[in-house]
Amino acid sequence: MKPPPFTYHAPRDLGEALSTLAEVPGKVLAGGQSLIPLLNMRLATPEHVVDINRVTTLDTVEAGGDGVRVGALARHSRVARSGAHPLLTKALRLVAHPVIRNRGTVVGSLVHADPAAELPAVLAVLGGSVRLAGRAPGGGIATRDVPAREFFVGPMESAVRPDELAVSAYFPALGGRAGTAFEEVSRRHGDYALAGVCAVVTLDDDLRIAAARVACVGVGPVPALLDVTRECGHRPAASADWAAAAQTVREATDPDGDIHATAAYRRHLVGVLAERALRNAAREGTASGGT
Repeated sequence: MKPPPFTYHAPRDLGEALSTLAEVPGKVLAGGQSLIPLLNMRLATPEHVVDINRVTTLDTVEAGGDGVRVGALARHSRVARSGAHPLLTKALRLVAHPVIRNRGTVVGSLVHADPAAELPAVLAVLGGSVRLAGRAPGGGIATRDVPAREFFVGPMESAVRPDELAVSAYFPALGGRAGTAFEEVSRRHGDYALAGVCAVVTLDDDLRIAAARVACVGVGPVPALLDVTRECGHRPAASADWAAAAQTVREATDPDGDIHATAAYRRHLVGVLAERALRNAAREGTASGGT
C-alpha cells in the first residue's frame, strides 16, 4: 500500500512549523505510528504533511515536584525509562510493542485521541493538560493549556485546531500517600485493549481511602472518568467496598459491541478491571506511602 500524494514540509524550528501550519492545511508527523498506517491505507488524505522531527527543542522530558511535562517529540520508550511518573510508566509498558514505543510519541498518542489507547486515560485520571501553540496575531507564538476533560472531544478527535501544534503534555504528580494501577485485557499482547482501567487511590494518614478515581478505555468515545470515593466509604483499603465501586463503573459506561467483543462483555470486563485496578492501587499506596 502507498500513501496518496502530498506536499512534504520539514521545518527546523517551532516558529517555522507554526508558520507552515498557519499557511497550509495538513497533518503533523512526529512518531508516525498512527499517521503512516492511515496514509498507507488511504484513510487519511492530507494535502500537506508537516514533519516536526527536526524541531529538537520539542524532544524533552522535564520532571519536577509538581509533575512531569513531556515534549512533543519524546518517544514512549524514553519517557518510560525516565520513570518520571509511576502511572505513566505503567501505561507505557502496555502500549503496543518495543518497535512502536521506540518511535511513537506520548503527545502524538494524545492528539490521535483513540478511545482504546492507554495514554488519554492516564491524562484524564491525573487531571493533566496539553499545551497547544499557534501563531499570534502579531506574528509571535501564542500558547494555551487545554485540560484533559476538554481536550478529548470524540473518537479520534481532539481540541487541536488546524493551525495549532501540540507542543507538550503535563502529567501532575500524585502528592500524598497515593497508589496507581493500570489493568487491561487484549486479545493478544500489544493489541488495543478490549477494555482497560487506570486507577488512582489516595490514602490519609490513617490509611483510609481519601480519594479514588478511575479512567476507562475502550468503553466510550472518550476516556470515561469516574470518581468512586463515595463507594469506598472512607474505609481502610482492606475493608473498602471495591465491588460497589466496580458496579458504579459498570453502570456508568456505555460501550459499543464489535467483531472483537459484545457491548455486554465489555461492560462486564470494565467492572472486573476497575475492581482489580482499585485494589492494586490501594495496596501500592498502603505499602509504599505514595509517590
